[in-house]
Amino acid sequence: MTTRRRSARRFAALALTSVVLVMASSGILRAQKDPPEPAQGKPAPKLVVRPAGAISSREVDEAGMRSVIEQLVACGTRNSLSSWTDPKRGVGCGRDRIVARLNEIAKNSAGRLQVTIDKFEASGTRTKNKPARMENVYGILPGADPQLAKTVFIVSGHFDSRASDVMDPNLDSPGADDDASGVAVSLECARLLSRMSPGTGGYRATLLFAAVSGEEQYLYGAERMLSWAQQQGYTVGGMLDNDIVGADPAPGAPHRIRLFSGGGEQDDADSPSRELARAIEEIDGREAIRLVFALDRVERGGDHEPFYLAGLPAVRFTEPLEDYRHQHQTPRTEDGVEYGDQVKYLNLEFAGNVARANAEPLRQLALAPAVPTGVKLGGGVTPDAKIIWNAEEDSQRAGFEILWRETTEPRWQVFQFVTSARETALKGVSTDNHFFAVRSVGKNGTRSIAVAASARRIPLSAGSVQPAK
Repeated sequence: MTTRRRSARRFAALALTSVVLVMASSGILRAQKDPPEPAQGKPAPKLVVRPAGAISSREVDEAGMRSVIEQLVACGTRNSLSSWTDPKRGVGCGRDRIVARLNEIAKNSAGRLQVTIDKFEASGTRTKNKPARMENVYGILPGADPQLAKTVFIVSGHFDSRASDVMDPNLDSPGADDDASGVAVSLECARLLSRMSPGTGGYRATLLFAAVSGEEQYLYGAERMLSWAQQQGYTVGGMLDNDIVGADPAPGAPHRIRLFSGGGEQDDADSPSRELARAIEEIDGREAIRLVFALDRVERGGDHEPFYLAGLPAVRFTEPLEDYRHQHQTPRTEDGVEYGDQVKYLNLEFAGNVARANAEPLRQLALAPAVPTGVKLGGGVTPDAKIIWNAEEDSQRAGFEILWRETTEPRWQVFQFVTSARETALKGVSTDNHFFAVRSVGKNGTRSIAVAASARRIPLSAGSVQPAK
């Protein structure tokens, strides 16, 4: 290429750049804007301050959590098909140590915490299609408010473990991370919340601290816990599953906790599980929680799933990046690589962060008013969105926050605060450009889980469509 041609090309490129800059400065390439909603702007909403007394990381007993994990690992295996009667080896050994820890916590709670063992049978391909003995352990802190005592918030980990062969109950399966870590979180929440004095009236709702079996046999313990809660007349206000929450080996630890939540099947309103996840992140902070908008990891499952499928608020806490050499592996060394789920691979600072990230949302939700009911979106083909909802009378409720967000935004913002349940028009706000929700606000600053406003959808015509001629 000649020097003259190269110079001509450079000149053309410079000329094109100059044209683009001129167009940009003249506003031709200026980013397009949306019309404001509402057109005159809206006043800043009144916000009730969040409650004082948040649980701090200093209050978490990491040494106690380590002790729980080490005691469970010392049982050798906790396969759900192993012995329920041997005090030194097997799943019954694990149960005994959980019960002993809960009884110790109950004693320090002045007897408020109640310890229950729930025995049941389950069968399936991982029980050789024969009824197998299972047991769950529950620590129950009854709610003090008659209006909300039958609403229960659950935190859970599973105490069964497995080796490479899930059908062999004789293999060693220490299960330090999967899921003695989750059990330790549940028991630490029991310790933190049962010793605290939330006020003269106590927690409004009931708290249940669970350790379940049968998870590796297809979530049998969680399915049983759901049916047990329903049999006791409880409404599940939220279920927090902790599974594989003890390790964080990547440089720069501790990292954020992954929080999984399924989205449901309704086009214009997320599931109660997704709303629970948002509430937890808002309480704990974005620096602590990484929202993952999926039910669970790919081709994996957890104990929150039966609750989610029942339409109840349920989420899963898990560690930032899993090391599959230390999950579902019989302890061994192959080609210089160590396999097995041992205590030495854990990060107890991270596990302590998980305990706090469960305990503080549980504290606030158990002190909050009941969720609104019948939340609907109206105002289609009008200039104003209309939000309609119901709520029972509650002397401890300050009012309600109407929430909104762009359809592509993950988090809510407060549009307006109102003191009573009524149809509320959002003047100059399109029903189509945003999603909406309502949550209850207590005089103590607590918030209920948000309830998304669903809209009535006009069904498509059942008539046939003829091709154009």
